[in-house]
Amino acid sequence: MARCIRTGISTITDAKLLVLLVLHLALTGLPGVAVVLFALRRGLTRVPILLALGLLACGVVGLLGFWTAYAGVTIGQTFAFFAVFGSILLAGLSVWGGDLDRAVLARLGEPLALWALGSAFLLFLGFLHGGTAEPLVTAASRFSHKLPTDAEIPRFFIEWFAAHGHAGTVPVFPGEWMFSDRPPLQVGYGLYQHPFHSDQTGLDYEVLGVALQQLWIVGLWALLDAAGIGRRTRALTMVAVLVSGLAIVNGFFVWPKMLSAAFLLAAAALVLTPLWDGVRRSLWGAALVAGLCGLALMGHGSSVFGVIPLVIVAAWRGLPSRRWIGVAVLVGVVVMAPWSAYQKWGDPPGNRLTKWTLAADPGGDTLSTGAAIRKAYSEAGLGGALENKWENFAVMLGIKGAPETVDAAFRGGNLATTVAELRDLIFFFLLPSFTLLLVAPPAMLVRQRRRDRAGPEWRFALRCFAVLVIGAFFWGLIVFGTPIDGTALHIFSFAVPILATAGAIAGLRAVLPRFAIGWVGLYAVLSLILYVPALAPPPGTSYSASAAILAALALSGYAAVAVASPRRTASSAAGSRT
Repeated sequence: MARCIRTGISTITDAKLLVLLVLHLALTGLPGVAVVLFALRRGLTRVPILLALGLLACGVVGLLGFWTAYAGVTIGQTFAFFAVFGSILLAGLSVWGGDLDRAVLARLGEPLALWALGSAFLLFLGFLHGGTAEPLVTAASRFSHKLPTDAEIPRFFIEWFAAHGHAGTVPVFPGEWMFSDRPPLQVGYGLYQHPFHSDQTGLDYEVLGVALQQLWIVGLWALLDAAGIGRRTRALTMVAVLVSGLAIVNGFFVWPKMLSAAFLLAAAALVLTPLWDGVRRSLWGAALVAGLCGLALMGHGSSVFGVIPLVIVAAWRGLPSRRWIGVAVLVGVVVMAPWSAYQKWGDPPGNRLTKWTLAADPGGDTLSTGAAIRKAYSEAGLGGALENKWENFAVMLGIKGAPETVDAAFRGGNLATTVAELRDLIFFFLLPSFTLLLVAPPAMLVRQRRRDRAGPEWRFALRCFAVLVIGAFFWGLIVFGTPIDGTALHIFSFAVPILATAGAIAGLRAVLPRFAIGWVGLYAVLSLILYVPALAPPPGTSYSASAAILAALALSGYAAVAVASPRRTASSAAGSRT
């Protein structure tokens, strides 16, 4: 009888999760869909550019969600309703009375479906063993060791600004985190959607957060489409990233790092692919690239380690004009300057996280960022600074810390301990996190004579690896190092390891096409085996059969959509009518 009651309750809960997911997918995606349809009606048909434009529109609405709510509670609520119903109106007018290109619409529907299915998969996998009564507590330990309260910070300030606007003194989040310490984009999304739901337990916010983090799917799809990656390679990449530890852990624990990765991946679609030749000659291209990079930085400051390599690779592939650079700088200032002004005058000093990363300063003092950096390096001296940099790169490569983690995983012979330690290995260490995909670079070196020199996969892989190497170099150089965090993977821009994963799969497909299918399939299966178990389930909960079925159906649908997509070549992607 008790089991029947629990089963009924879990089924009702899963139905509620599904309703909430549909709501937040619709609210999040509406502005982007409307702008994409409008642009398509105006004659723009390049799918990667349309997807990048849609992500930009979603991000702008999210950012304005904060600034309008900050201006006043009524202003923020009014903006939210205008944004939602205005998006519906714009989409309707764009569709009404005109024949839109159905082939382009079908191709645009693929990443939209993947985003919805990928979000459903992760949501139901996350709550596979219950935990919806305390969703943020569950998310902090479902797929990893107990994580800090970072995912709760945006919700804390969403509730504050939704009730007070700019009136009164903004409270400090318990743990002494000021609002100005972290960029406001995810808070803006929450404020924009706040009038459309009632969130008592944090479940709405968790569902919204999952949908936001899974926007990387749209960005990665745009990138692979623009690069002309083949159907099988693209499907393998989309599935492999979805079931990777990076996406599962950081997509369910909803700190806004995967959200930032989505914008950087869309920017990469414009920079790393044949589209760059046209984008660097268009002032609209400048606005689009700069807007996406600015939104990534407004999501999380670690995005700078993704922006730097994209800028360097873009310059190497072909410098744009001075006017292009001027427009890009102007757009970047428009996106980021208001937040910088708020940090300085609205809620000063707002530099705790920056000092934490660049000077290993935990806060609690009045030093400026520059003064904290000078103090840290002065106290460390040249020898100490060099040692810190070496440790930074040693942690990235897995030389330091990873061997001990692997040893702990297999020393005791306890399955739960093994799973937990392997999860930690993937969570903390950049190079070891790729696990089976580490065979790709050696395979490319050994089999390079057999590559298709004109094929897009080989060139795409090299560009992705270039972003990884450049990003990791500047990451290790800029981050101060011990004693705080150093170069643990969660400090990095998540767009870079996603790009490296895509590059590894494309590289394997270029030199060992049949082997790559089986090898990447094995990678995906082992990753699922590693992350399905609930090692520390909430008390009084049990596995939900309905959640398991929904997660399996979502994953199957996701794979089916990815596989069914027709092949796109680099020439066709670059040559579509604008």
